[in-house]
Amino acid sequence: MNWKWAATWTFWLILLAVSFGLLEGYAIHSGGTTLSSYVWHLSKGWPPLPFVAGLVAGGLAVHFWWTNQGLK
Repeated sequence: MNWKWAATWTFWLILLAVSFGLLEGYAIHSGGTTLSSYVWHLSKGWPPLPFVAGLVAGGLAVHFWWTNQGLK
């Protein structure tokens, strides 16, 4: 594993989590749209959204964590 890239991805994931927390806190404090409200409105407009998101999440889980990925 290249530690430079591992540190880059770790920093990016931490930055993603921090930015989510800041944006969510700002939305709650200012009465804006939170992520859950945004997703609810998207699902109301396009009902298959949760199922498509589940398929994408499942595909990523199989891609990343399925051992041997069918190879022997």
